[in-house]
Amino acid sequence: MKKRKSNHKKYRFTYIKTTLFTLFVCLLFVKGYIPFEKTGENFFHVLLNGQEVGIVGDRESAERILIEARRNIASGSDELVLMEAELAVQGEEVLWGVVDDEKDIRDKMETVLRGGIIQTMYRSYTLKINDFIINLASLDEVVQLLQSAIDKYDSEGKFSVELVYDTDREFSVLATSVIETALQENIPEKDYSRGGVASALWEMRQDEDLLPEAGFEDYELGIMSMDFAEKVEVVEAYLPENRLTSLEEAVNLVIMEQETASVYEVVQGDTLSEIAIKVNIPIDKIVEMNDSLIDETTTLHIGQELVITVPEPILSVTRVEQNYYEEIYDAEVVIINVDDWYTTKTEILQQPSAGFRKVVADVSFVNDKEVSREILKEEIVMEAVPKIMKRGTKIPPTYIKPISGGRVTSNFGKRKAPKKGASTYHKGVDWATPTGTPVYASCGGTVAKAGWGSGYGYVIYINHEDGKQTRYAHLSKVLVSVGQSVKQGDKIALSGNTGVSTGPHLHFEILVNGVQVDPFKYVPR
Repeated sequence: MKKRKSNHKKYRFTYIKTTLFTLFVCLLFVKGYIPFEKTGENFFHVLLNGQEVGIVGDRESAERILIEARRNIASGSDELVLMEAELAVQGEEVLWGVVDDEKDIRDKMETVLRGGIIQTMYRSYTLKINDFIINLASLDEVVQLLQSAIDKYDSEGKFSVELVYDTDREFSVLATSVIETALQENIPEKDYSRGGVASALWEMRQDEDLLPEAGFEDYELGIMSMDFAEKVEVVEAYLPENRLTSLEEAVNLVIMEQETASVYEVVQGDTLSEIAIKVNIPIDKIVEMNDSLIDETTTLHIGQELVITVPEPILSVTRVEQNYYEEIYDAEVVIINVDDWYTTKTEILQQPSAGFRKVVADVSFVNDKEVSREILKEEIVMEAVPKIMKRGTKIPPTYIKPISGGRVTSNFGKRKAPKKGASTYHKGVDWATPTGTPVYASCGGTVAKAGWGSGYGYVIYINHEDGKQTRYAHLSKVLVSVGQSVKQGDKIALSGNTGVSTGPHLHFEILVNGVQVDPFKYVPR
């Protein structure tokens, strides 16, 4: 009995050992278990943005699963998605442990990543027009915007915009091409291989020489070509939604006219009224924009620069129209230059007479503004007679204010007589100034009178090369004599209160052809 009990204990111990050994072997071969080896860290907790998403057997697996998770999120959209992805892997050494299924870890990572999306960058297209940049959501919107600019002037819908790769650029940049749709579709291909290009070109020239002169009815007329005046480039980009412009807003910004400041340089013969017509801006607006212009009567100088504000769109369209028209025309003026005359002197030798003609011309426009005209065919019905004139080439002298400072007390023209014996029509300008103030020659010339003059008191007359005369009256002292030559700015007298005068001042006159005129037409106030 005792022996039997001892055997029972022995069998039980053997069973336990066998069971433990079997379990140990199973652990070695069952998927998901890691055998214990003294190799350091072999069990890794994976955290993404601070949240635990699973356990892996090595660090590389965590990084690989994160890449797959990010790729899955990005593949669901054509846009560029920016997301927070801070990966942390905490390792430890264990005897055995269970790792998570990679699909479960990846799903948890995707959930965490979607909650950490910072911003979605949308595939878009940047349109650059010179220095102006605007971003649109698609290539189709870019084409629609550019086509809107063309359609503004192409009422027949003959031309369309295409985007083509700019082969001269290292990176992928799209440029624009404006084509005549029907012409593009129907251009016949010609075989030049048999006779060579040189032979083909020679044949084309021969054919042109044999053609009879075209009649007015042979011209096509209408818009011949269109293009953009500015350099237009399009590049692909990824941008946040708040940086994209809607198509409607883009059309308003790019195609509608904006106020653009520019400079106009005065040329010979210009007046403010003529400039206003040229630039299509009212005279008062031009005066308002320029501090150098006092009013509409301000004298202009050749080369003077005037600021003008012209309404222009950001994207301008050029086009060439072939037009037939009948018109009354003038022959070009024939000018005979006379070097001894001032530019203000002219003489008409022959009066003009208008002619009449029929014309076919290529007219070039930038937007609505005509910039050039090339006559292709002209039939004169009645010949125009040109205007023939002589014109001086010498620049006329200028006039300066004859004193420094002073206060205007009487302008040119009608007035109430300031005292008995004074004129009610003032023939000059009076500046109140203390007696003894220096008086200067307004322009170079020859002294014609220097002394006492009735009513004027002490007075000086100076004759000038352009035929004008200046007079300086009520002087206290005369410093020049008759016949003396003076230069502009020379000191000629001291102001005073002589003659018929109401107080110390300088009376100044300018005479043209012996008649007094308003001095402020020639000198500043």
